[in-house]
Amino acid sequence: MLTFQPLDPKAPIDTQLSAEAAPVVLVNLFTVDPADIDGLLAAWEHDANWMKRQPGYISTQLHRAIGESSMFLNYAVWESVAHFRAAFTHPEFRSALDAYPSSAVTQPHLFAKVAVPNLCTA
Repeated sequence: MLTFQPLDPKAPIDTQLSAEAAPVVLVNLFTVDPADIDGLLAAWEHDANWMKRQPGYISTQLHRAIGESSMFLNYAVWESVAHFRAAFTHPEFRSALDAYPSSAVTQPHLFAKVAVPNLCTA
């Protein structure tokens, strides 16, 4: 079973789900015992394929930390918090969390783009 920890204790994912923003980016850090990496990847792949079929899903990319780290970062883009909330709280998705290795810890957090002149758009 996956253990959830807030990336920002002032705004855990459960409170972020009540916000309204569009589009949003989910940044999700995973840590896992090195022996459980294959199990984490299998569970994540299953979940990512399920999320891909949900309304409002745009894209996702999984990254693995380099070196001896057993940390992963998932970056997923959604049309809105409402779309992500519907998928994230869906009973089918929640029950699939049991497939993650017991050593797996996740830190999901939602972000909205910020406009900075001459650098990036919101």
